[in-house]
Amino acid sequence: MAIASLVLGICSLVFLFMPFIGWLGVIIGIVGIVLGVLGRKDPEKKGMATAGMVCSIVAVALCLITWIACAACASAITSSTESALSALGL
Repeated sequence: MAIASLVLGICSLVFLFMPFIGWLGVIIGIVGIVLGVLGRKDPEKKGMATAGMVCSIVAVALCLITWIACAACASAITSSTESALSALGL
């Protein structure tokens, strides 16, 4: 469980920077968090599970921040375009 959590955490960090499949990073990150929590029960691999859980949490948080920023930019572009078109009388 710990190794899977670490691998999924790293993969979700990689998917964060890919343009059209960034949402996949959130799904993989959530699975990584769950596996990290389950993996922390094994005392021998507790550190690796914690590292996987931290990577997954950071990736999910960054993905959500990126989505919010993209939504804000799209909203700003839409409103400025509408105001420019109305000023032109179109």
